[in-house]
Amino acid sequence: MWKAADKGERVNGAAYREIVVALPRELTPKQNRQLLEEFVDRVLPGKFHQIAIHCPQASLDAGDQPHAHIMFSDRIPDGIPRSPEAMFRRYNHLHPELGGFKKDSGGMTPVELRQLAKGRRETWAGAQNEFLERHGHAVRVDPRSYRDRGISSQVEQHLGPAAIRSMSKGDKESFGSLRSLKAAQRPLESNVE
Repeated sequence: MWKAADKGERVNGAAYREIVVALPRELTPKQNRQLLEEFVDRVLPGKFHQIAIHCPQASLDAGDQPHAHIMFSDRIPDGIPRSPEAMFRRYNHLHPELGGFKKDSGGMTPVELRQLAKGRRETWAGAQNEFLERHGHAVRVDPRSYRDRGISSQVEQHLGPAAIRSMSKGDKESFGSLRSLKAAQRPLESNVE
């Protein structure tokens, strides 16, 4: 499918789009998988998609850092049988059977695409909160930026795994304590990416 998209999509067209989401540590892998499936059914109904779940170890606290990559096509299946290559041809509104699937993002402005992404973030936060409540967890997420929530915060420098590994044990503990203190002072921390 993705090879056909790479080959058949127009040169300046998007072969696929991707949503990256952080998964709640509080949920089990099975619950997170169910959460993702429900989210995809809500925001990408009927669309071709693929989900990859990763759970690397966090550099600082050595805890799980589950997240998912959701690849999807903007093409809307219309029930007309096509080969994978034909799916990505330019849409023919006069004779749909002669063209590819129509794109639902076609003609959207950058502002409209940003609004769509914002709506998906809100839907993701809502889905997470529903699952967290359903499974007895009190923690909740908020998709709004700090600015939108009226929280002033200095931007933290991202150190990355190599910098964390090179720290002494004492420096790691100090850095971790400082981050924990900052996190405790912020209401409704969001893990939406």
